[in-house]
Amino acid sequence: MTNAERQSRLQNKLMQYQQRLDSGDEQDVLIEGRLTRMVGLTLEAVGFQVPIGSRCEIIGKGQKPIEAEVVGFSGETTFLMPTGDMRGLVPNAKVRPVRSDSQVPVGEAMLGRVVDGAGKPLDGKGPLRVQDKVPLHGEPVNPLARSPVRQHLDVGVQSINALLSVGRGQRMGLFAGSGVGKSVLLGMMTRFTEADVIVVGLIGERGREVKEFIEDILGEEGMSRSVVVASPADHSPLMRLHGAMLSTSIAEYFRDQGKQVLLLMDSLTRFAQAQREIALAIGEPPATKGYPPSVFSLLPQLVERAGNGPLNGGAITAIYTVLTEGDDQQDPVADAARAILDGHIVLSRQLAESGHYPAIDVEASISRVMPNIVSEDHLKQAQQFKQIYSTYRQNQDLISVGAYSKGSDPAIDESIAMFPALLQLLRQGMNEAVNWEQSDQRLKQVLELRKQLQNQQQQNVSQAPMLMDGNTRRF
Repeated sequence: MTNAERQSRLQNKLMQYQQRLDSGDEQDVLIEGRLTRMVGLTLEAVGFQVPIGSRCEIIGKGQKPIEAEVVGFSGETTFLMPTGDMRGLVPNAKVRPVRSDSQVPVGEAMLGRVVDGAGKPLDGKGPLRVQDKVPLHGEPVNPLARSPVRQHLDVGVQSINALLSVGRGQRMGLFAGSGVGKSVLLGMMTRFTEADVIVVGLIGERGREVKEFIEDILGEEGMSRSVVVASPADHSPLMRLHGAMLSTSIAEYFRDQGKQVLLLMDSLTRFAQAQREIALAIGEPPATKGYPPSVFSLLPQLVERAGNGPLNGGAITAIYTVLTEGDDQQDPVADAARAILDGHIVLSRQLAESGHYPAIDVEASISRVMPNIVSEDHLKQAQQFKQIYSTYRQNQDLISVGAYSKGSDPAIDESIAMFPALLQLLRQGMNEAVNWEQSDQRLKQVLELRKQLQNQQQQNVSQAPMLMDGNTRRF
C-alpha cells in the first residue's frame, strides 16, 4: 500500500469519526484519556472532558480497573479522586469515562441491611433487590412547601423530653468531645425513639464500632426497621462523603413515602474533614483553621435535605453528632453546625468524669423549636428548672467548700434543697426508657417540690417571734 493510499484511508476514518461526533451520537464512541500525574490522593489525567461528578475507570497493565470520580479541572487537566485502593497504578494508564447519572438504588429491601458509601452490601446477605433510584445529591426542597415543626417526638430520654424537647422534622446536633458518652446517648435515642424507619450513617468512625453499634445498640429488633450506611475511617474521603449523602438519600426516599424517619449521622465532623481532604488535594486554599470555604457551603447543603416534607406527609428527624476537638465549642465545624441546626445538645466532660450520665449540659444546650411543640406550662416549668439548676452550678464551688452561709440568699437555699431532685431528672440508665408522659410528670413533681419549699419558708417567716417596741414591729 502506497503512502497516498494510507493517507486517503486515514482521512476517510477521520471524516467518519468527525461525522459521528457532529451528529451527537456518542453511544459507540469510546473516549479514553491517560493518567499523567499522581500527588497524594489526587490523580491528574488529560485527553477527555467530562463534567464534575462523573465516574471514570483507570486501567493499568494487567490490573483490575480502579474507579475514580471527577472532582475538578484546570485547563486540559482533569482532577480525579479514587473511590478505593490506588495500588497498582502506573504512569500513562488508560482513563476511561463511565456514564453515570448519580442515581443510587433504594427500596424497602434495604431495611435490615448494611451497605457502604457506594450502596454495596457489607453484611454478606446477598445483593440488594431494589428497583427504585434517587439522586445521590438530593433535590432542593422549596422551603414554603415544608410543613412546620409542630409535633413533639418522644426520644425516650427524660432530660431531653422534659427540658430540650425534640420535634418531628427537627435537625439537632449532639456536640461532644471524645469519651463523654456520645455513642451511648445516641444508642439510647436509637432504641427508644418512635420512628417507622431508622437510617444510621457511620461516617469516618472506627471500623470496630460498626459491628458493635449493630449488635449492641440496634439489636435484632432495631435492625429490622433500620438501614446502616457504614463508611469507616479507612475508606477514601470520597466514599466517606458519599456515605453521608447516601444516608440522607435513603432517608428522603422513605420520607417521601409518608413515613417518620429518624436519621442518625455519626459524625458531621468527619463529613467535613473528608471534604477538607478533597478540597485541599485539588488546590483549594484553606480559610479557617485549615478548612477551605467549600466545607462551609457543603454542610448546609447536606443538613437542609433533612426535615419535614409536604403538609401531612413524612418527616426526617435528624441527629448529627459533632466532635468538638479538645472540648472547644468554637471549633469551626461546631460553630458552623450550631448556626444551621435547629438546636444543640452539649455533653460535658466534667459531668461525665463525675459519673453523671447522660452527661448533658442543660445550661449550654437548647432546642429552638421547643416553644412551638410544647404547652406554655411545660415551657415555663422547663425554664424554672434551668434557673434553679443554673443557680446551684454557679455557686457550687462556694457550697462545696462550705463558704456559703445558709440564709444568705433564698435562691441559693432553694437550689441546695432541690438539687437531689434535679439530679434525679437529669440522670438515667442506658437501658432505661422514659417516655414523654413520664418525663412531663417527673418535671411537674420537681416543680411541686419547689412550691412545698416556698410554702414552708412562708410559714417559718409568719411564725417567727416578733419584738414589740411601741408601735413598731421588729423581727
